[in-house]
Amino acid sequence: MSTNLSDTERGQEDKQQTNSLASAASAGGRAGDKIFSGLSLGAGIVIFVMLAAVAAFLTWQAAPVVGIPASSVTGGNGFFSYVYPLVLGTLMAAVIALLIATPIGILVALYISHYAPAKVAKPVGYVIDLLAAIPSVVYGAWGMTVLSPALAPFYNWLSETFGFIPLFAGPASATGRTMMTAGVVLAIMILPIITSLCREIFIQTPQLHEEASLALGATRLEMIRQAVLPFARTGIISAIMLALGRALGETMAVALVLSTGGLQWSLLTSGNNTIAAEIALNYPEAFGNRLAELIAAGLMLFIITLIVNLIARTIIARYQEFSGAN
Repeated sequence: MSTNLSDTERGQEDKQQTNSLASAASAGGRAGDKIFSGLSLGAGIVIFVMLAAVAAFLTWQAAPVVGIPASSVTGGNGFFSYVYPLVLGTLMAAVIALLIATPIGILVALYISHYAPAKVAKPVGYVIDLLAAIPSVVYGAWGMTVLSPALAPFYNWLSETFGFIPLFAGPASATGRTMMTAGVVLAIMILPIITSLCREIFIQTPQLHEEASLALGATRLEMIRQAVLPFARTGIISAIMLALGRALGETMAVALVLSTGGLQWSLLTSGNNTIAAEIALNYPEAFGNRLAELIAAGLMLFIITLIVNLIARTIIARYQEFSGAN
């Protein structure tokens, strides 16, 4: 009888000890969760505060532009006449870069993730990632000294053959330092962003989706169209918008490659400019009204970037419900 009581007591003691250890572990886990939650909340608040501080600074510094007479603004026709060619030039360069880099980036990502053997896929992936580590000034110097002269004969042919199209109207620039060249350089710069993100998204496609498509008799191309691309649609849009943000704000590469000038609808002639390049070229010597103009132009770029990101979030939220992941 005493033996049974001692066994019962030991069992109760063991149970109490186990419960106390579990309670201590649970308390420690709750404390860790609270600390991590607080750190995450603090990081999110810091981001919003920084964004608000940048917006407030740009608005405050750009406010004097409102009181500047139109004749005193660069160009003599008011701030809108000064800034809208810069906005159009910024959008033109970014659109050209996206049109070139998006299909190439997606195709390279598909090749690395679904076609290339491992011995080839890894080196190609490393090379693509290394492109993102090259400084923009190096891209700009290469575009100015190597790419621009190499593209000049092609621009002459393009203007002679398709000159009836306003975008390719001549005479083509003899130096090749045109908006088209700036767009090509930007395309090379944003290519690693699109390729790397799309590659990681394609790899995460559920294996069962791919095998089910192949089991139904689909070819590899049909499997990619049916299983991989629907699953990765929102990720592809995110990659493109992230690359667009890089293209909109790029400074040194465009400043070195582009022979700046007034607004030109032709992509093959000298001229055009972007907001970032305008600020980089003129900010060191600017003061007074000229400084306010440049900061106001920077505020316009800030607003454009916010609008692009809001549009991207809207598109992603709209298509996420219908993605292959769901």
